[in-house]
Amino acid sequence: MTRKPEGALRRGWTTGACATAATKAAYTALLTGQFPDPVSITLPKGEQPAFALTREALSDDSASAAIVKDAGDDPDVTHLATVQVTLRRTAPGSGVVFKAGAGVGTVTKPGLPLPVGEPAINPVPRQMMRQVVAEVAAGHGDAGDVEIEISVDNGAALAKQTWNPRLGILGGLSILGTTGVVVPFSCSAWIHSIHRGIDVARALGLGHAAACTGSTSEAAVQRLYHLPESALLDMGDFAGGLLKYLRRHPLPRLTLAGGFGKL
Repeated sequence: MTRKPEGALRRGWTTGACATAATKAAYTALLTGQFPDPVSITLPKGEQPAFALTREALSDDSASAAIVKDAGDDPDVTHLATVQVTLRRTAPGSGVVFKAGAGVGTVTKPGLPLPVGEPAINPVPRQMMRQVVAEVAAGHGDAGDVEIEISVDNGAALAKQTWNPRLGILGGLSILGTTGVVVPFSCSAWIHSIHRGIDVARALGLGHAAACTGSTSEAAVQRLYHLPESALLDMGDFAGGLLKYLRRHPLPRLTLAGGFGKL
């Protein structure tokens, strides 16, 4: 378990914020021939961080920009991961199209806030990227018809340390964030993952799910009930977050599993 550092903790930026900044840099370069570096964006709550580019490439019909994610003092699995956007022109009237590149997952199960078959780029990051595309397009007299392909270096391996495989997000990571900011040790990402696990179990029509404090209790549940992977919720210490969500989004049957001391 990662211990919380002493003193004031440094905040970081979500993968969604990094992808948005890379989108702005790539689209600007495609229209002007120059990459803004550092590149600044406006987050949903009005903050305006600036991001340094770690890679850039430009051709006649596409541009790529990459940013190394800084999660601050949070023990985030994607800390120091490289998030890259490759932006390409598309047919007139097509608008903004999102594509999963290497290391970004694809949704394969119902219940998530994206349809099956879509790249695992969450709604708020999508809106942030659409907004910067509209701003850059308006500033340079362009139509804003582009494809945004997002990739994350080593993302497929990193995703194995997340809930993504269990949620049916295959092939890599999700591009996440509701505020653009990572608050250290807030545990919000874990609690949101529990909620998404419940959503998937409900969408699949599962009659029985198990919330476990860890791998030992999960193995015990499996010996007793032989549940499918989508029925297993990695609750950790967050029984309250799980039960409050279940109160509004119930399942027919729930098993709570954990060691006596833990419970």
